[in-house]
Amino acid sequence: MSVNSPRRSRWKIALGSALGAALIAVPLTLPASAAVPPPPSGWTTVFADDFTGAAGSLPSSANWIIDTGHGYPGGPGNWGTGEIQNYTADPANLSQDGAGNLRITPLRDGAGNWTSARIETQRTNFKPPSGGALRIESRLQMPNVTGAAALGYWPAFWALGSPYRGNYWNWPAVGEFDIMENVNGINSVWGVLHCGVNPGGPCNETTGLVGSRVCPGASCQSAFHTYTFEWDTSVSPNVFRWFVDGQQFHSVGQNQVDATTWANMTDHAGYFVLLNVAIGGAFPNNNSGTTTPGPGIVPGHPMLVDYVTVLTRGGGTSPTTPTTPTTPTTTSTPGGGSAYSTIQAEAYSQAAGIAKQSTSDSGGGQNIGPAGNGDWALYRGVDFGTQTGRQFQARVASGAAGGVSGLVEVRLDSPANAPVGSFAVANTGGWQNWRTVPANISGVTGKHDVYLTFTSGQPADFVSVNWFTFTP
Repeated sequence: MSVNSPRRSRWKIALGSALGAALIAVPLTLPASAAVPPPPSGWTTVFADDFTGAAGSLPSSANWIIDTGHGYPGGPGNWGTGEIQNYTADPANLSQDGAGNLRITPLRDGAGNWTSARIETQRTNFKPPSGGALRIESRLQMPNVTGAAALGYWPAFWALGSPYRGNYWNWPAVGEFDIMENVNGINSVWGVLHCGVNPGGPCNETTGLVGSRVCPGASCQSAFHTYTFEWDTSVSPNVFRWFVDGQQFHSVGQNQVDATTWANMTDHAGYFVLLNVAIGGAFPNNNSGTTTPGPGIVPGHPMLVDYVTVLTRGGGTSPTTPTTPTTPTTTSTPGGGSAYSTIQAEAYSQAAGIAKQSTSDSGGGQNIGPAGNGDWALYRGVDFGTQTGRQFQARVASGAAGGVSGLVEVRLDSPANAPVGSFAVANTGGWQNWRTVPANISGVTGKHDVYLTFTSGQPADFVSVNWFTFTP
């Protein structure tokens, strides 16, 4: 698989294990098709497809390009992801159903060959107006299949930077927004940003910067949900946000990557939007520990797409600074500060097994570590306020030997309490080769003593930490 090709999240399933955020109940039976909602106040619809064509018809050629084969001409094979299906324009794989939905259906023939479908918008210029915001949204139902019958299914709703079209080797610098990604029938939505260079870089490629959560109410597979991505230039720093059914579960701010990386993915003409259902590949393999598709996979379960819409808002005004940061700031919090500012790791109140050392990471200063199993650091009086913290991010590095890894955990008020969230870390290429890694946490409000704890099945040190923060 080419390292220069576009690929969606290859995230460890461990990041999906700490999903305890409060859920808003929604009806378990949702309509199979609904009209494209009118734009909210202040927003303007710039693209919409409601897929209201006749049963068996292909989607509008004025709106969509149908990708075929095992890759772009001159691009990486298997679409750069290891997926095995052949994309077609056959209505058996891709068609409107006459009831207001597009169906993307993976099929397998008698010889074991898989087919499916992938489409992308004709337009490649979706971006916010200067000082405004962009929203890309779809209401869809993932393939309604779980367990062994789903092992290898990989539906996705995403966007790629326009310079990729016709080049096919400039990923991830041009940017990729994975708005909805799922594998193996797991009840979770993944949202991912890919950027910078591969491997490594500010977006931790080839993994990307990742957030995930279970679908609110009914499972992702059993019902329609609305998946939304926003790119907001009306705030400073600019920010990307991911939502499911209106609930934010991931964000990445402009100040989390260097200026050149941000410019490379935002200063071009814009993005085009894609929908597809792949079979097999790196992401489903990584989340199952096996080679997919599995022997029990059952073909014929479609992804149903009710609508796709793109909206813009505002523009022409200078960005304003939000009163509650949703991304890390550059201030140090030596104790008793906001959970939503950057907490410098060396500013702990107490620690066990932890050392401080000079860091080569941007901004200089110190980091803590290397840390290993049983080590911890305490940060007293971290204030989440009344806004619920739902994600944890930490700047980490590891020069651990092969096979050595562990968990960076967040515990509240006592190191003996159960973690509210965690993520896994292995070798990042060196003890000063830094990555920003996110993880979901159980919803947290109020003021708490925050413990970073480090857990591993090996005695060797496995991680250093420069800073961490929380986001709503």
